[in-house]
Amino acid sequence: MNAIDGTDRQIKTDNSPPPSLLAIVLDTNPHAWAHLSSTLPLRNALANILVFINAHLASGNANEVVVIAAHSHRAVFLYPTPKTPTPRNNSNGNGNGAANGDVDMNETGAGSMEDGGPKDVSISDNPNKYRPFAVVESAILQNFAALLDATTPAHLAATPTTLIGGALSLALSYIAKSTLLRSPLDSVVDNPLSALADSETLHTKRESLTSRILIVSVSGDLANQYIPVMNSIFAAQRKRIPIDILKLAGDTVLLQQASDATGGVYMKPDRPEGLLQYLMMAFLPDTTARRSLVMPSAGGVDFRAACFCHRNVVDIGYVCSVCLSIFCTSDLPSNLCLTCGSYLSLRSAQTNPPALVPRKKKKKKRAGGADSTTPGGSTPAGSGTPMHS
Repeated sequence: MNAIDGTDRQIKTDNSPPPSLLAIVLDTNPHAWAHLSSTLPLRNALANILVFINAHLASGNANEVVVIAAHSHRAVFLYPTPKTPTPRNNSNGNGNGAANGDVDMNETGAGSMEDGGPKDVSISDNPNKYRPFAVVESAILQNFAALLDATTPAHLAATPTTLIGGALSLALSYIAKSTLLRSPLDSVVDNPLSALADSETLHTKRESLTSRILIVSVSGDLANQYIPVMNSIFAAQRKRIPIDILKLAGDTVLLQQASDATGGVYMKPDRPEGLLQYLMMAFLPDTTARRSLVMPSAGGVDFRAACFCHRNVVDIGYVCSVCLSIFCTSDLPSNLCLTCGSYLSLRSAQTNPPALVPRKKKKKKRAGGADSTTPGGSTPAGSGTPMHS
């Protein structure tokens, strides 16, 4: 058709940077923030993170953000607010009522993931604040307050750790769903009849979505979550999703390995009270902008692994030849691998350390004789330089 009417129907491509999705995993462990309260209170850290989120959203009109709280006993979305499934009412009389457990699939209801929260969220009409910023701020603060209210002393006494593995799984799942919704599509291929439209109609090609994960961590060792965290690291590495780490307190081997394996940024600031400056200068550029910048590096990375039996970080251990599980001791129940159940002969693999045989000392000859240990020992001693009268 282009050769007949002489019109040019090309797909219009957008030369602007692709939209960026930032998934923030916030460590909200009350035990860890209690130790950091004298330096950086939790409310100040949350206020700095809200400013950082507004800067990310202001960098591009199509930029998106998701905030996940990694608490002591669960991982929940702070933004967007997930929609609670509600059964259908039986007002239409078709038999699909609440008794059969049907869920209303209408996405326009209150609290959907697209609008960021319930419709009855009270947002102050402040003329000095951009409304999208106010929506995100209100949803995060209300959901965070609900999370703290639902935390009981029994939850705090049960475990002092943080569910980073569960939060990473939620972040990867949300990124996978958003990537499918933003997958590039060609309208001409999807609808061949669109090529017969008016020549003034231009078809816009959808840009792919770039994603990254930022973990703001304050907890210590995460060796008890070695398996779920490593699975999330491998999934992010396969999808080329960088994992950035901002370690405000404590130290952990797994997060260093996560940043190094996925090509992210690892930073452990000496002054946590400057949280906003670290966020704006080191973690605001997305994956597209980082190609033209020199990002900070973590330096040395600890590649030690945690054993599957006691969740301890070990230097030397035993590895299962079938599933590559790591154990710190050979005393396994019935000599069976705790992961795959294969028989392991770890006790027979233990051998005594080799005995060190002392080396024989060579005897040195006295002056005037040949010395076998000294180079040139057999060479006769030369005389002094003769004096001429």
